[in-house]
Amino acid sequence: MTSLSVEMLAADAVEPITSAGHAQLGIAVLVGIAVIVLLITKFKLHAFLALTIGSLALGAVAGAPLDKVITSFSAGLGSTVAGVGVLIALGAILGKLLADSGGADQIVDTILAKAGKSGGKAMPWAMVLIASIIGLPLFFEVGIVLLIPVVLMVAKRGNYSLMRIGIPALAGLSVMHGLIPPHPGPLVAIDAVGANLGITLALGVLVAIPTVIIAGPVFSKFAAKWVDVPAPEKMIPARASDELKGRPSFGASVATILLPVVMMLSKALVDIIVDNPEHTVQRVFDVVGSPLIALLAAVIVAMFTLGRPAGFTKGKLASTTEKSLAPIAGVLLIVGAGGGFKQTLIDSGVGQMVLDISKDWSIPTLLLAWLIAVVIRLATGSATVATVSAAGLVAPLAAGMTDTHTALLVLAIGAGSLFFSHVNDAGFWLVKEYFGLSVGQTVKTWSVMETIISVVAGGLVLLLSVLI
Repeated sequence: MTSLSVEMLAADAVEPITSAGHAQLGIAVLVGIAVIVLLITKFKLHAFLALTIGSLALGAVAGAPLDKVITSFSAGLGSTVAGVGVLIALGAILGKLLADSGGADQIVDTILAKAGKSGGKAMPWAMVLIASIIGLPLFFEVGIVLLIPVVLMVAKRGNYSLMRIGIPALAGLSVMHGLIPPHPGPLVAIDAVGANLGITLALGVLVAIPTVIIAGPVFSKFAAKWVDVPAPEKMIPARASDELKGRPSFGASVATILLPVVMMLSKALVDIIVDNPEHTVQRVFDVVGSPLIALLAAVIVAMFTLGRPAGFTKGKLASTTEKSLAPIAGVLLIVGAGGGFKQTLIDSGVGQMVLDISKDWSIPTLLLAWLIAVVIRLATGSATVATVSAAGLVAPLAAGMTDTHTALLVLAIGAGSLFFSHVNDAGFWLVKEYFGLSVGQTVKTWSVMETIISVVAGGLVLLLSVLI
């Protein structure tokens, strides 16, 4: 457990800021979530503002002094941004370097060239592989903007079914976004419940592989039959990377993307093998495999392995870095406000209330976490909001869990956060517009795919909890 997680758990253990009973706290939670949902869906307010106002509403209904509510919200926002803000920024820089240098194009072109030799049968598998690799360092929205134009070009030039190759690409991106750190949702959940990042990453990959196969290449066969549309001409772009002096090699691009993953997994492996926090080897890998160092190393390496072949000057590197940070301001604020909402929940005594009530339930903790995330996802349309809110509610349930089951708790929350994307989700509209679909067609393809991911991943998490 990181020192940050220890500090957060210590903060969670303080005396509640209100003496309200379970009934009043339950009403406060419903009001707080209802306010957030109403502001996001009805009044189209930014999720940052909605979460902030919802936190204040929750505290007011719970009978907590307003000054203490503000303190709790601010503390939660600060600790969350301190824990994941730098990681989100580094991930954004890495993703931007990958896109602007032509490294992403190189990965796409190489895999598609290999897949094309099979007469197109391997193309759905190629697309899910591309999306999964590219999706590791990229935010979901960035991944969509990067990959869907590629899907459209491939569908047009190769005369492939748009849904047959588009659904696997979307599945790869969505699974990475919901289950695999360093994406914001999983990182926040890991901090909130005090999970081990390396173990969560390893189990996340284990759950992600069968999930993405079922929701991607397998489901795309049905999606292509339900919705048969051509690639919209106006959305097929030119290749910006043609203007570059050169492109990074396939090997260098993939190695750069996988570097932080390997570093973080190596730490988890050493923790298991050595199992002695004072041992020199484990202490070295605790540093090498920390998310901050792993992502920072990947960014620095990317400047050479990706930037140099593309002919990036020092000025171009600085410009790329600067441009990568602007789009994540909203993400950081939402994640931070989600952390503030989580801390308000805990400090009001809601976390302890969930713990007390759930003792009498026969429902497994992992299933409860999944269901809470599903409800908030359906209501708000945001996987990140669903993840951070659900993590705050179930964080006390992680006490006494093994590292493995705490990691599975994070994955259960992540799986639930992806359930049935619909009209209140920005991703829904991105897919609809890029693919030129109607609302009904988007529901039959994208929304069903998201539900399959959520149910399959949730089921696999429950299965793993029994087996390990």
